[in-house]
Amino acid sequence: MKNKFLLFDFDGVIVDSFAPAFEVNKKMCPVMTEDDYKRRFEGNINNWIEAEIKHDKRCRHDLDFFTEYIPKMKGIVPFEEMSEIVRDLAKSYNLIIISSTLTLLIDELLKRNNLSEYFIEIMGNDVHTSKVEKIKMVFSKYNIGSEDCVFITDTLGDIREASDSGVGAIAVSWGFNFTE
Repeated sequence: MKNKFLLFDFDGVIVDSFAPAFEVNKKMCPVMTEDDYKRRFEGNINNWIEAEIKHDKRCRHDLDFFTEYIPKMKGIVPFEEMSEIVRDLAKSYNLIIISSTLTLLIDELLKRNNLSEYFIEIMGNDVHTSKVEKIKMVFSKYNIGSEDCVFITDTLGDIREASDSGVGAIAVSWGFNFTE
């Protein structure tokens, strides 16, 4: 078995899902701006503070994010060159996805784009909402430590969760937080 593990965030790193995710959030809360939405990723997206947005009567608290989001992901494909990068990295590293998207949706997208065979595991929001906890699960399951892993991400929140786990992080220059 390969010794080193690369932990990938999915949205914003492997696929460009910012537009559909923001569109759903805008549908749920029309007063939200792109900057408001991006700020949610400065920590764990599941723990963002609702009070930061000034809601009005147009906000739809009855909508479920994933119910609205899943249909919008049907045509999403990996960023250009990511398929090749994933295939190359899988030759030398164990690849795992640790994401806030649902595992089944990630798996379907990977299968549709012939990438599922390169990842030994997918840990979505349905596994746990904390990436710190999912990283601990990886340590336990594969009998490894933080020195054996690097987390590849596009958000400050993920960098913080990697740091809380003792795992180094690599931030890509595209995606949700690190774009102009």
